[in-house]
Amino acid sequence: MLKEFQEFIAKGNVMDLAVGVIIGAAFGAIVTSLTGDVIMPIVGAIFGGLDFSNYFVALAPEVTATSLEAAKEQGAVLAYGAFITAVINFVILAFIIFLMVRAVNKMKRSQEEEAEAAPPAPAEDVVLLTEIRDLLKK
Repeated sequence: MLKEFQEFIAKGNVMDLAVGVIIGAAFGAIVTSLTGDVIMPIVGAIFGGLDFSNYFVALAPEVTATSLEAAKEQGAVLAYGAFITAVINFVILAFIIFLMVRAVNKMKRSQEEEAEAAPPAPAEDVVLLTEIRDLLKK
């Protein structure tokens, strides 16, 4: 069973997936920071200096707080500002992934075009036979 587990782990796909998950988590943290620390403050400034993270609707009558954290302690709230931030995070992440996939596809296409443009060199035996044929013609 241990040997079988080692074979499973040693497969390239498992290792590639593990690396992808780790890099994806780190990339997600970068996008979250970009959105929360760079983009959302700019968007908030455009809309009058408001902070989207504190946008909420009280779902319980006892909620009277003006900040989201205090309102959550008082009762049920619908934090639509956090949802807006999550949607913006998703759009940014999806766009960056689209750009990466587009670049990889463009690179693959250019490599395929180069491979198609350059005809393969003839085999060594074909070259020798061609030389013999040319000598016999003379």
